[in-house]
Amino acid sequence: MNSVMIGFGAALPKKCVLNSELPAELDTSDEWITRRTGIKQRYIASRSETTASLAVEAGKEAIHDAKISLNDIDLVIVATTTGDLTFPATATLVQRDLGIKQGAAFDVSAACSGFVYALDIVDSYIKCGRFKCALVIGAETFSRAVDWHDRSTCVLFGDGAGAVVVQAQNTDLGLQYCRIHSDGKFVDQLKTSGGISTTQSVGFAQMEGREVFRFAVEKFSESLQQLLEDNNLSIDDVDLIVPHQANSRILEKIAEDSGISKEKVVVTVNKHANTSAASIPLALHEVKHNLITKKNVVLLSMGAGFTWGSALIRFSGGNSSHKESGRL
Repeated sequence: MNSVMIGFGAALPKKCVLNSELPAELDTSDEWITRRTGIKQRYIASRSETTASLAVEAGKEAIHDAKISLNDIDLVIVATTTGDLTFPATATLVQRDLGIKQGAAFDVSAACSGFVYALDIVDSYIKCGRFKCALVIGAETFSRAVDWHDRSTCVLFGDGAGAVVVQAQNTDLGLQYCRIHSDGKFVDQLKTSGGISTTQSVGFAQMEGREVFRFAVEKFSESLQQLLEDNNLSIDDVDLIVPHQANSRILEKIAEDSGISKEKVVVTVNKHANTSAASIPLALHEVKHNLITKKNVVLLSMGAGFTWGSALIRFSGGNSSHKESGRL
């Protein structure tokens, strides 16, 4: 059995904040932010919007897109570092609010790599026959974990949720390969300033920007090359790369270092900023109507921890003989 994505969903807060609308005390500008990051705007959750409510909205769309029943879903995973409550898991809130009454639900915390980590877990469960249909969501309200007086971090992040329905199918399509990694010696380079056990508070995001940038470029390149080697592919065989959306300069570097056309690297950071675990599923949702024309799609992630990972998804490439196997 292979893990096949059959539905996509997304949710963004109602409030969109342009660079020019950021607080004046940040002493920044649209030109400075755009030049350094590629970000033009971000969505910021209101008091009534939470990680769980955004996840539910994205999940509803993905389920509708998949044309399945709630009774078909036997696993809900939410990748997030900004859950609604310390416990229970945000995934159980999503399960409740969607009306899913069977199966299991839990969260995955791997920062910006969370969605790829969650896909790897789902794929393992599907291949061993434990679950048959999973709702996988990346959701964050990261604006609540930044210091809005620190322009080096607050301008970079936004809120949102992206979701996919992953179904077990007897096909050669779907998730072909997934590898996840971490190296805890880099913990201090991207972390929050507090937590329940240490300061009894959420804390704010702290980042050594240059080191994070360097590591991201290095691991994106390394992960991509390893994926190509492990699957006997060349870069010309890759139809689309969907990387974590942190900085447009990192995305440009991926294209430059790999020799792939810039048009094959999905860029949504200009619209959403860095939405952490939500960035890859949000990007997938942006290009969902084009996925049927692709064959080999690569996901690349890197986040706090440091964590990083890659995945190879095989789509039908427009082959009509695969239509019965869903979107992929």
